[in-house]
Amino acid sequence: MARLPFGVSRFDGQIGGGAPSGSVVLLAGSAGAGAREFLYTSTVFNGMLKDDPELFDLHYGDLDPGVEPPDEVHYVSFSASRGDVSREITFSMDNEIVASGLSGVTFADLSAEYFQLSPVPREWYVDEPRSLSELGETTDRRSVIQAFADYLDEHAADSLVVVDSLTDLVGDQQRERPWADVVYLLKGLRKATREWDGLVLLHLSRDAITETEFGELMACVDGTVQFGWETGGNERVRTMFVQEFRGVLSQLEEEDIVRFETEIHEAGFDVSNVRKIR
Repeated sequence: MARLPFGVSRFDGQIGGGAPSGSVVLLAGSAGAGAREFLYTSTVFNGMLKDDPELFDLHYGDLDPGVEPPDEVHYVSFSASRGDVSREITFSMDNEIVASGLSGVTFADLSAEYFQLSPVPREWYVDEPRSLSELGETTDRRSVIQAFADYLDEHAADSLVVVDSLTDLVGDQQRERPWADVVYLLKGLRKATREWDGLVLLHLSRDAITETEFGELMACVDGTVQFGWETGGNERVRTMFVQEFRGVLSQLEEEDIVRFETEIHEAGFDVSNVRKIR
């Protein structure tokens, strides 16, 4: 089975080069624990692989045999613009790396659909005034889930799609986006991604949902990677573990790997230590 790189070199190296193609992966963690930085690093390094292979090789190294880079990289946000996301990424990564990586990334801002039925003033989330014809199109009131699905239908085949953030959908219990719709969305996404043969990463703030809801979401995806904090003595360490993942968890179990200690530096998210069963 072909694999697509996550873009985190030491993690990719432990799991055969990356995620099996056709996978939907949930990246769930508490604030600051590394889930969002993992998402950013995947975006930047896969974009860099396409547009600046020399810089990619310098910071990542060689891809494992059998790994196929995505044809395209798409970053989907429900509530932030490309500029907002770019500035956020530069807080945790070197400017040169970010600029090089994001030049190869296509950005989709679904703010218009996300905020359209909210009390938020339109001027806050629409950068430019629309023409009369464009304004007429909005009378259909396409839902944010429909807009998301339409975008994936057009762009997800053989691509890496990173979604920032699923929390925007699951944290909204208004009638417009009931919980059942989010669950069905992920179930349908999982089925479609098998046909698209790409990789979809979904960021989720773990604190935003209950344990039962989290279990429901886990059952709808191919893999779940959790990020958290551990405190020992005077140190506070970021950790990551694979809770479930078809084609990946079995490899980690064979190597007796139970958890990864992680760090965030100028080249983004990385694995600093591998914990094994002793």
